[in-house]
Amino acid sequence: MARRRSLRLSTRVTLFFGALALLGGVGLTVATYFFARNSLLDQHETNARADAIRHAEQLNDALITDPDDVSRTLFELDIEPDGFAVLMTQPRQLQSRIGFDEENFPAELRESVTRGQSGQQQFVDDDGTPYLGVGISLQAFGVGYLEAFPLDTTERTLQVLATALTVGSILATIVAVFFGWSTSRRLLRPLSRVADAAGEFATGSLETRLDDENDPDLNRLAGSFNEMADSVQQRIEREQRFASDVSHELRSPITALTAAVEVLDARREELPDRAQQALDVVVGQVRRFDDMVIDLLELSRLEAGSQDLHTEPADLVELCDRVSHRYGHGDLPIEVHRRAHRRAMVDRVRFERILGNLLDNATHHGGGPTRITIEPGSERQTVLIAVEDSGPGVAAGERTRIFERFARGSAARNRIGTGLGLALVAEHAAALGGTAWVEEAPGGGARFVVQLPTVSA
Repeated sequence: MARRRSLRLSTRVTLFFGALALLGGVGLTVATYFFARNSLLDQHETNARADAIRHAEQLNDALITDPDDVSRTLFELDIEPDGFAVLMTQPRQLQSRIGFDEENFPAELRESVTRGQSGQQQFVDDDGTPYLGVGISLQAFGVGYLEAFPLDTTERTLQVLATALTVGSILATIVAVFFGWSTSRRLLRPLSRVADAAGEFATGSLETRLDDENDPDLNRLAGSFNEMADSVQQRIEREQRFASDVSHELRSPITALTAAVEVLDARREELPDRAQQALDVVVGQVRRFDDMVIDLLELSRLEAGSQDLHTEPADLVELCDRVSHRYGHGDLPIEVHRRAHRRAMVDRVRFERILGNLLDNATHHGGGPTRITIEPGSERQTVLIAVEDSGPGVAAGERTRIFERFARGSAARNRIGTGLGLALVAEHAAALGGTAWVEEAPGGGARFVVQLPTVSA
């Protein structure tokens, strides 16, 4: 089952800040809106009730002093412009606004006033306009007073408040997201430096170290990384010195042993058949051991950087042809792509070592080389030099490992060789600023490819 890919830490931090601000903003918006709404409505109801009582008292006084002039008094009341009032008298009712009568008020409120009680109730007229209706009973005269106070202004105020709070919440969320993004970048920047340093260290830059940090916690991380890097560098250098020292110390006895074996081999006719067979085994193994020591010394010099790079312009086709003749493949075809660079800046010694090892590898493990190709590289100012063979090829799971020291593919485990040839190819290619890999050849077999820059680094 494939592991589900999670979000990056910086993305999670940013989303956390954004979600936190959004939840806080929504909660604050809802609480503020309902608090303001209740406060405004309570205040409006209090003022409306006071105005209605005041107006009812004025009508009550008019009924006492001049009952016939009540209608004029009703029209002279300071009722809100969009509001209206009704005086329920028998046998007719008086209205302060044409087209509005007691039927516009809720039946429950009218019945309450008819029973001699006062009350208030919100309602909406036929046009959808919200009102607050206040009813007062003038029991001395057996009439009721109804007044409607418009709530559209209050509703508009609440809508403006809700819009402002919503916009504020959105802006707060955007600011929080930006703050979370900038904070995560600032907090993760030291970790990015550690990751970059670890990547450089992994690619062979053993001198890579982290600078001290101002923060004590981050400084501890930098110190731990530097201590780890020092320890790993010391171990790698110690192992390199050990391999170099062992190879160097073995060089003298191997040389003496090789000379002695060559003397015996020159007088092999004086030995019995069984001794000659044993001598053949010894000669083969001593020569293989000598080649291995030479390769180990060469690898040690490459890792120590003691071999200088001497680049010069060269014709790759002529260089490949000369190396092919030297390794016994004078008739090997060399195919050049029409867009490939024929001339390039290369180190001739290293190039001959790379191509020679690839030819030897194809001879010993691939059934023999079939052709050399020169093609344009996948990057600008690069060229591909490939050696193809007719062998069984290299399994996909082994294509990276076979460039390691003493690594052998499954098809070459019982064959001769030091196991260092392809490792030298990879090291020389890296020293020239290139890379080496293996892939399947178009006609079957293996295709060993080296990509090199065409200009001097």
